[in-house]
Amino acid sequence: MSVVKINVLEVPEGKGEVLEERFAARAGEVDKVDGFESFELLRPTEGTDRYLVVTKWRDEQSFKAWMDSAAFQRGHAQSSQDAKDAEAGEGHGHGGGHGHGGGHGHGGGHGHGAEHGHGADDAPKGGPAAVGSELWGFEVILSSSGERP
Repeated sequence: MSVVKINVLEVPEGKGEVLEERFAARAGEVDKVDGFESFELLRPTEGTDRYLVVTKWRDEQSFKAWMDSAAFQRGHAQSSQDAKDAEAGEGHGHGGGHGHGGGHGHGGGHGHGAEHGHGADDAPKGGPAAVGSELWGFEVILSSSGERP
């Protein structure tokens, strides 16, 4: 039975574009992981500042394997280093990541959006794009894609 993991990211006003750019920079990384089924980054349109990162996995073990993978660790290690560099006023990294941190709880964050990015004007956009995260998990009971043959 498939499982869905939703990472709820609290994004301060004006940082949504930065967060989106950081995810786009690593698009496709999670696609290579065994058991991965789908990914969506959902932008809020009304009444909230929270983005949703929705991933679907074949099973809980596949999700846990992704969290323990070298690719996940590299992406989040880069996020941590870039956040430190931002505090020190050094360097400009690119990153993002499509994984979800487990056990961090509300407001704990785990690196999404903590790295630098560059906009179209090539001005650095340092500091965190997300200031908190919360992980939700669900089992898929019913599903319909609406696709027609």
